[in-house]
Amino acid sequence: MSHTLHPLRKQRLQRSELAVPASNPTMIDKAAEGPADYVFLDLEDAIAPSEKEQARKNAIQALNDIDWAAKGKTVSVRINGLDTHYMYRDVVDVMEQAGARVHTLLVPKVGVTGDLYMVEAMVNQIEQAKGYTNRVGLEALIETALGMANVEAIAQFGGRLEALHFGVADFAASMRARTTNIGGLNPHYPGDQWHASISRMVVACRAYGLRAIDGPFGDFSDPEGYKDGARRAAALGCEGKWAIHPTQVALANEVFSPPDTEVTRARRIIEELKKAADMGKGAAQLDGRMIDAASEKMAMNVLVLADAIAAR
Repeated sequence: MSHTLHPLRKQRLQRSELAVPASNPTMIDKAAEGPADYVFLDLEDAIAPSEKEQARKNAIQALNDIDWAAKGKTVSVRINGLDTHYMYRDVVDVMEQAGARVHTLLVPKVGVTGDLYMVEAMVNQIEQAKGYTNRVGLEALIETALGMANVEAIAQFGGRLEALHFGVADFAASMRARTTNIGGLNPHYPGDQWHASISRMVVACRAYGLRAIDGPFGDFSDPEGYKDGARRAAALGCEGKWAIHPTQVALANEVFSPPDTEVTRARRIIEELKKAADMGKGAAQLDGRMIDAASEKMAMNVLVLADAIAAR
């Protein structure tokens, strides 16, 4: 193991992340009562320009009126992009009026570390001015060619950054990729055309202590397609996926939750390795297979997640 270590910056249960347009208070209320681990109130792509101001007000009211943490949820606000005139007011109003209630801000279309620096500086100053005792985290959407080209540098930003998300729709547009469905597969590509990009983002996340989250799947009438995409993302190391429709939440929770058999095996691995350690051995056997320190790390990942799910 390298002497340079970057432990996980912030542990949060994030199997399912429900996107909710802040222009619709009814949908916000339903999301608060639903099964999603994470809810982000969207001020960006889901909101028409004429509705931006009211959506911001709705988000602030929902943050203040609903005890999201008591409902076992993390609540985030996706602000508008830094290339728009809406962004600064999103940060100022949300932080000044509900900064003690929001858990993270989701920054879209991050292309360079300076994008995060700007948001971080604003959040820092507002927290100091208001005397907040909590610390609002930042999450970054990697959804442009520029963002992916700089993903390792973005992951190293530090500060409040907790997670990176793969925004497949805008990424496909930025890459001019041919796709038939948001997050879906092009039948003319021999495999998964998003594999390399998600894998690169996940590596950057794991190297620098961030959570890795997969983005949307547009066809909410295709649950099997959604689950296939979620399984591929999970296989690469993502720990959760967006839901753009409430029906997708249960699918994400299912895919990103370890099965009972996996949890049981993880506990057995820990037990057998402890017995081996008591005997002065560094490895052991379980069901005819060798297990060692690497097995213990993988088992602990499973148990940490299982405990977080149980605590929710």
